[in-house]
Amino acid sequence: MTIVSPSMLSADFLHLERDIQMINRSEADWLHVDVMDGMFVPNISFGFPVIEAVAKICTKPLDVHFMIERPERYISQTAKLGAMMMNVHQEATVHLHRTIQEIHDAGMKAAVTLNPSTPVSVLEDVIGDVEMVLLMSVNPGFGGQKFIENTIQKVKRLRHLIEQSGSKALIEIDGGVQKETAPRLVEAGADILVSGSYIFRAPDPEKVISELKAL
Repeated sequence: MTIVSPSMLSADFLHLERDIQMINRSEADWLHVDVMDGMFVPNISFGFPVIEAVAKICTKPLDVHFMIERPERYISQTAKLGAMMMNVHQEATVHLHRTIQEIHDAGMKAAVTLNPSTPVSVLEDVIGDVEMVLLMSVNPGFGGQKFIENTIQKVKRLRHLIEQSGSKALIEIDGGVQKETAPRLVEAGADILVSGSYIFRAPDPEKVISELKAL
């Protein structure tokens, strides 16, 4: 079954506890937490005070995605939250291999994200060191964007790289994941689907999560 990681970015922040409790009840596997700094991406989302509050009530593992410059500055702080996965952009950290090692040393799983214009080939020398690769299927920074069609072929290329290298890395997709794109992504080789507005704006979010999991 597909792993589903609803994106907290699309939750109702006036009723955040209600939405987190919905995630707890649902069949969602993880909670995807997007941290944005207004520098690496044009938007600013939320920081550690909000994530700490969410961590106290969320019963699902936290899948923390840093869309910030020099994310390695926050490894120990993220580990203290009890995050399961720390996800950094290949484009945002100069010493990627060292950062992956430091994430592991802090007791978390390590993931690397690629922007839409970044080829999967840049991961050849670290693919065996990470637990997950996230492919952005929209340009990072805002929710609700249109799916970039090239992502389907990119998933296939990444799946080939993983199989050729003997890596155990999972493939996660974030951006424009909904009824039309989700089945095609899973068919291409995706393991984990991040979905925000498609889940949280649905009349029955728990039903949508179940449908994504069944793919």
